Amino acid sequence: MANRPQARTDVNRSAILARLGAHGPASRADLARALNVSPALMTQLTKDLLSEGLLRELEHSPSQGGRPARMLGLMSTAGRAIGVKVVADHVAFVDVGIDGTVVRSASEPFDASASTFLADLTGLLRRFVAGGGSAPLLGVGVGVPGSVDRQANGLVDSTQMGWRQVPLGSTLQRELNLPVIVENNVNALAIAERLYGVGRLHENFLVVTIGTGIGAGIMVDGVVLRGSGGGAGEVGHIPVEVDGPLCTCGNHGCLESIIGEAALVRLGRGRGVIGEHSGIAALRGAADSGNAEATRIFSEAGHVLGRTLAGIVHTLDPEIVIVLGEGTAAWSHWSFGFEPAFRSSLIPSRRGVAVAVETWQDESWAQGAAALVLATPFDAEDMAGDQGRLVRERLVEQAFPQAGAGA
Repeated sequence: MANRPQARTDVNRSAILARLGAHGPASRADLARALNVSPALMTQLTKDLLSEGLLRELEHSPSQGGRPARMLGLMSTAGRAIGVKVVADHVAFVDVGIDGTVVRSASEPFDASASTFLADLTGLLRRFVAGGGSAPLLGVGVGVPGSVDRQANGLVDSTQMGWRQVPLGSTLQRELNLPVIVENNVNALAIAERLYGVGRLHENFLVVTIGTGIGAGIMVDGVVLRGSGGGAGEVGHIPVEVDGPLCTCGNHGCLESIIGEAALVRLGRGRGVIGEHSGIAALRGAADSGNAEATRIFSEAGHVLGRTLAGIVHTLDPEIVIVLGEGTAAWSHWSFGFEPAFRSSLIPSRRGVAVAVETWQDESWAQGAAALVLATPFDAEDMAGDQGRLVRERLVEQAFPQAGAGA
């Protein structure tokens, strides 16, 4: 617990970079107000960032009678990171600046079940890295749907992709000769939310993703809760229905087997709403057009999700629940069942917990993976281990090239 105050300070440092990247130069006083940080702490934080070569002092702002404020801006060469989203049928890439802004993105077909999947992924990633800009590359973050033993090792188990003990991190580190940090994709999204999103204002929150799978990222006191083997947050495998549908994990009646994308499509076909070869887009389109049965399918899914999340809220007591994922494109239909089921299932003292539903783009997964690298220089918990230290060394080398050459 001794590390928690430092972890919060570290998040503030990342938030300063994100604020300046999104809104341009600002004074220390402006940053303190925008980020809800005391002026004294802001002075210390910006002093550290200046000494690390991540910020630079610019001209004074116009005076309005008092002492002119010195403006701060980002060092344009402070570095960049690459984020990778890996799923069963494709890979998404983003190249982001030190502030988290996406400057380049791509998506490529990928077969996670192929015998050559590791070599295929390495080749795709190598090609994307080669097309990058001139700013120093600090490292690569990889988000996967499954359990990851440790961010530095990147040993992956994923029922969604049929992977068992896949040495993803060590393989990519060796083949690319770059720092590579691997994490569960929803945990990566939670880190991105803490740095740049709604979670910036909260230290205890729950990120829930709906779509192909159902997952959760749990932020406790500003730190992602990973569990003993990196598998915390597998809410999609909460048993919901006795003798229910077969899940990809091999069990029956898991939450994901009832409200995941495949389950909704199966219901849509079975009830005659969509054709045998149609998918989730057709089901959503039918609901958007007012088809009562399509609307009912989403509403029923929302009801099950609401009751299940109420139990998780009782267990974790988050300040806010943030709903993300490709499934949110149909949230207007999910919400009919979700809101009443969620609120009525909560004990009175928890019924006021906020729920934020964010708009979704596919590259958001990859941006979350890039946040693994961008958070590493300020990682008081040292979750990234040796890979985190390599990222920090690269940051120091580019900020102080003469010192790096003489080392």
